[in-house]
Amino acid sequence: MGFVMVLSYSRRVFLRFCLNAQMDSFLRGHVEAFDAFGGTVRTILYDNLKSVVLERVGDAIRFNPEFLAFAKHCRFEPRPVAVARGNQKGRVERQIDFIRKSFFAGREFTDVADLNAQARQWCEGRAFDRPWPQDDALSVRQAFAVEQPRLLGLPAAGYPLGQRLDVPVAKTPYVRFDWNDYTVPHTHVRRTLSVMADEQRVRIFDGIIELANHPRSFDRHRVIEEPAHLEALVQHKRNARSHRGCDVLAQVAPGSTELLQMAAERGHNLGSITAALLRLLDQYGAPSLQAAILEAIQRKVPHPNAVRLALERARERTGRPPALALALPEHVARRDAPMATRSLASYDRRYDRPKDTDVD
Repeated sequence: MGFVMVLSYSRRVFLRFCLNAQMDSFLRGHVEAFDAFGGTVRTILYDNLKSVVLERVGDAIRFNPEFLAFAKHCRFEPRPVAVARGNQKGRVERQIDFIRKSFFAGREFTDVADLNAQARQWCEGRAFDRPWPQDDALSVRQAFAVEQPRLLGLPAAGYPLGQRLDVPVAKTPYVRFDWNDYTVPHTHVRRTLSVMADEQRVRIFDGIIELANHPRSFDRHRVIEEPAHLEALVQHKRNARSHRGCDVLAQVAPGSTELLQMAAERGHNLGSITAALLRLLDQYGAPSLQAAILEAIQRKVPHPNAVRLALERARERTGRPPALALALPEHVARRDAPMATRSLASYDRRYDRPKDTDVD
């Protein structure tokens, strides 16, 4: 997309390219044009584009309120031309044709930044030094030197540019913005967050707290991730699994709570201890595990190896065979799901026959 602004008297051209025609790009073109001109103007003519005119019936015009706020800040009057009357702003239409033939045709560039750098150089060079249409003896640069002192001064404060919107976050830690997904901390799922985006960055806020700052992508269906967000999510899931394991152990083997407390005081890894105890639970059962844990606590050795040795000694005393871990595929393990027994009395009633019934 190309943004073109032409000063009516001097015909000085401002040219800027962007990847979309959204309001942020439209207003950013104005701001950069005013900076290049060193001032603002009193009146600007426009087509009836939606960024300026939302609705029009004859001379009754409903302006875009966001654009009107910008015009008020910069102190200029927006004036839409009549519908389908390109001749009413012929000066800019002729310059667009000049840009296509003199600048854009056959030009090579690597990205939008490179294209805009070339456009600035062209505007400050060839386009600025071309003959002034009103008098071939003068250049556009010389005509602008007469026009520039008559421009209005730039606003004292800059206008806040960028797209601003509220976006709901679902159960996954991603914010959908402009057809792409950006990560946020997992602690902020199922909330509504604020997105502020410009052409380079996408910033995500919870109130005034900045949660994420990503490079902006203008592709579609891309996933832009911050490694720290993913690492925190993985660690959270590991901790959650560890807590679930602790809850299971606390229910079937209450002594595991004291064992884990003793292990924590000695700086042992609680996650690996919990996983080891759960494996022993599957192999030996809850009563045997509880007795072995109490023995390990009595010996003041809060380690899974001590529990395993206690379980093996108890097995040898009873003469039972060694416990072997059996890993079954999921579809086989589902076959061993407990089934509720049903009464078969209904089948007996179905086939009961009256005693006086003759059967051939």
